[in-house]
Amino acid sequence: MSGMSLPRAEVVVDLEAIRHNVRLLASRAAASGAETMAVVKADGYGHGAVPVARAAVEAGATWLGVASLDEALALRNAGLTTRLMSWLDTPDVDFAPAVERDIDVSVSSTGELARAVDAAARVGRRARVHLKIDTGLSRNGCPAELWPTLVKAAAAEDGVEVVGMWSHLACADEPGHPATEAQAERFAAAYAVAREAGLSPLRHLANSAATLTRPDLHFDLVRPGIAVYGLNPVSQPEDLRPAMTFRSSVVLTKRIRAGESVSYGQTWTASADTTVALVPVGYADGVPRTLSGRLSVWLNGTRRPVVGRVCMDQLVVDCGDDEPELGAEVVLFGTGEGGMPTATEWAEKIGTIDYEIVTGMYRPRVRRRYVGTERDRS
Repeated sequence: MSGMSLPRAEVVVDLEAIRHNVRLLASRAAASGAETMAVVKADGYGHGAVPVARAAVEAGATWLGVASLDEALALRNAGLTTRLMSWLDTPDVDFAPAVERDIDVSVSSTGELARAVDAAARVGRRARVHLKIDTGLSRNGCPAELWPTLVKAAAAEDGVEVVGMWSHLACADEPGHPATEAQAERFAAAYAVAREAGLSPLRHLANSAATLTRPDLHFDLVRPGIAVYGLNPVSQPEDLRPAMTFRSSVVLTKRIRAGESVSYGQTWTASADTTVALVPVGYADGVPRTLSGRLSVWLNGTRRPVVGRVCMDQLVVDCGDDEPELGAEVVLFGTGEGGMPTATEWAEKIGTIDYEIVTGMYRPRVRRRYVGTERDRS
């Protein structure tokens, strides 16, 4: 066996990389006079919401953002006292715990506003709300024709404090796309309506891509998500460091003869005698089956092809005339250093985005381990 014992499937999250990325993003925002909300929804994009949130706050994030109230409460229960916003819940979710725990909620309709007012009355304190305007993404958010009614109603309610107004960009990851300008204009018009109603909300519109490329859209607060985790949403180079490495180990090696085939369907046949290594991860652990025939891993300091179909629990690596030790580390994706595969490469091969790859790594059989912790730095 080689040095350190490895689990069958492990995600290693580098919290120092998270800090580095947040420092970069927060410095961009600060140059425009804006604060930074680190988005840690979906369990921190698969990296672990609580450790990521702590690292982000240490690095300069003054806000945290999540999709659901349950996610927000988990952060509060972990002791995070930073300003915190939640923005998408089902109509049956009670906003009272948000009011009690000082969590801001998003409001896109008079119905949601009424729920916030009701929660505030029951708790005995004002609810902090952010009014969301749909500027062209056509998902959540108040339609423009209903916006004047919403802001007037919010301005008239004693039970709520309108902290902010916000929207979300559809095409910011394509610099120069005309949709971004159209959305910025609609956002400005909506802000004017809010001001006329007597509100003075913080404005936030910029996601990761706009944080990196559109300082004019930083306003009062930026909301980077994927860039916090070191994955670059735009084509221009940025000093972002991927925080997640997915690895396993070799559990068996064998020599096979030319003409022998590998895995289900026998889609790959050895053209010469070769050594294959068995790695105990598969599509149940986050390796897309659609990568079969297109995947390579980092083993013994070089890339090696995965041959045959990716199975539920295992895959096979062609090692040629090399014979890795049992227990040798296999990196399925990581930082890209030295040429190792990356989550972005996986995404490009199967026609998706790296967001889907990393968020998909939150799985029961995949152990998560952190480096770059306070102990590591001491």
